[in-house]
Amino acid sequence: MRSPAVSVLLPFRNAEQYFNEALVSIAGQTFTDIEVVLINDSSEDSSILLAEDWCLKDSRFILVNNAGTGLVDALNTGLERCSGDWIARMDADDISLPERIEKQHRLAVSMGSMTVVSCQVRSFPDNVVTRGYRLYERWLNSLIEPEEIEKNLFIESPVPHPTAFFHRQNILAEGGYTERELPEDYELWLRLWSRDYRFTRVPEVLLKWRDHADRLSRTSSAYSLTSFYTLKAKYLEHVPCMSGKIVYLAGSGQTARRLGKCLQDKGFHIEAFIDPSESREGMLLRGRPVRGPSELSGRPDIPVVIASRLPGARKSIMEYLDGLGFVEWENYVACS
Repeated sequence: MRSPAVSVLLPFRNAEQYFNEALVSIAGQTFTDIEVVLINDSSEDSSILLAEDWCLKDSRFILVNNAGTGLVDALNTGLERCSGDWIARMDADDISLPERIEKQHRLAVSMGSMTVVSCQVRSFPDNVVTRGYRLYERWLNSLIEPEEIEKNLFIESPVPHPTAFFHRQNILAEGGYTERELPEDYELWLRLWSRDYRFTRVPEVLLKWRDHADRLSRTSSAYSLTSFYTLKAKYLEHVPCMSGKIVYLAGSGQTARRLGKCLQDKGFHIEAFIDPSESREGMLLRGRPVRGPSELSGRPDIPVVIASRLPGARKSIMEYLDGLGFVEWENYVACS
């Protein structure tokens, strides 16, 4: 039997509330050369009955039980079971717009197998989505071209997992999903980037991204801020200017302290924490001095890690560094 062009990889667990709407959106894609691999991760509600019903009425739908336990095992079980050249990720509570797979497939084929293709998203329902998530949505939707996605890779994850579209055999060859204690998707994106993969985005909203209190990203410690900082510290040395592992940290608040600990744990030497407040100069954070911005004048040889989540801080710090003649990703990297 001929393999489909695209396999939709969709793990589910106790997803009955939203599952059918998600499956309807996949069944109605304009690109029809697909299979939909539904990975049951120990569901205890009626979602498995919904999956079985879809398999009976649409031969493109395939139900598989997780070979292990948990999301990472379910994803890897699905990668092994899928037969398409390309994988379109999908979650059981989201909605893919009709042209999503068609447009992502077209872009992926044009850019080659070492590419991860995302799309713009719209979070919903409006009465649940927080201001912070709306700002994140606006930020990631603004990143389209590979170069701008790369330069923002250490700020937040620029690829919402259910929008990801990638080459199956390539991802299997890279080890699939490996991280169980930290964000498994962000780890995969950073690992692929460190191995010269590129990221791009279809500049259209093609996925409605459902927000609700039970989302794994809200309930699991694997998605805490510290977990993200741990991954950033692990992969930051792959940015060429960071290879010497001696850095300044622009910031002295909680973000800088947490990220600083993670960097030190990974063997980085923090020359100093940079803070614009004169009252903090001379203090020690994590055993390193706090100094004012003038410390950076004439020191482009030591790269700067921007580590402040205060509103507007990243933009202000970048403007200051640009004014010193520093160049993004040559002399500094934004990590918050």
